[in-house]
Parts: sequence; C-alpha cells; structure tokens
Amino acid sequence: MLNLPPIELRTRTDANGRTDVFDPYRKRFVKLTPEEEVRQTFLGYLTNYLGYPAGRTAVEHPVNVNGLHQRADIVIFDKAAQPYMVVECKAPHIKITQETFRQALRYNTQLGTRILVITNGMQHFCALLTDDGGAKMLGQIPPYTESKR
Repeated sequence: MLNLPPIELRTRTDANGRTDVFDPYRKRFVKLTPEEEVRQTFLGYLTNYLGYPAGRTAVEHPVNVNGLHQRADIVIFDKAAQPYMVVECKAPHIKITQETFRQALRYNTQLGTRILVITNGMQHFCALLTDDGGAKMLGQIPPYTESKR
C-alpha cells in the first residue's frame, strides 16, 4: 500500500497474464510495474488533490543529458509552457538516496524547473530550487493554487 491517497487505476490482463494500466496522459496501456503504479498514483495525487492541470503535465518527458536520451517521469509546465516541476518516481522497495536526487538534478540541468520532487510512493521529498544553485527542502508539495506559475 502506497503512502498516497488511493486512486482507481484502469487495468487489464492480456492473454499472457501481464497486467497493464491505462495511462490517461500517454493515452495508452502500459505495463503495470511497481514504479508505474507509483507514477500513476502520484499523477492522481497531483491532479485530484493538489490541483495541477492534467493539460500541463507530461509523462516520460524526453530529456537529453550529456548526449544521452533519457526521460523524466513527470514534468509539470507553467502557463508559459516552461517546465515548472520535475518528479522522479521510484518503486516502493527502492530506497531514495543521494543518487536519486542527483538523477533528478541531471534532468533539471536541461529542464530548469523551480520544484524538484522525489517519490517512491512511501516517502516524498520536495525541494524549491534557488537561483544560486541551492535547494530548500519543503515540508510538502505546494498545491497548484499556491505555486508561482
């Protein structure tokens, strides 16, 4: 059980017994892995509880880091279509470490967001990134109405 408000996931099982979940952002079924369950549940939390608009949300957003094609799990864009928040999701059994933060910060060198969130569905960390390259840990993820968009 995740440490997030529950959401209803639309799932199906294929002929080989693989369970898929419908991702309304990518508009297709994807394999239901522990990390995908965290991502889908966290997306539900952002939109249903914190008020972030689904229309400004990208899932597995492409990011080029040092010539390598990678994907940020969730990117929220502001009204000017600029990246505002990046969320890195891990499976619940994966411990959040400094390397997890470094991974998200590498994505953010290209994205330039103000908010960085790391979650494994059990623990959630949120940092406000400052202009001087520092970060201030926040006690909670700011609701959309309070965010500087």
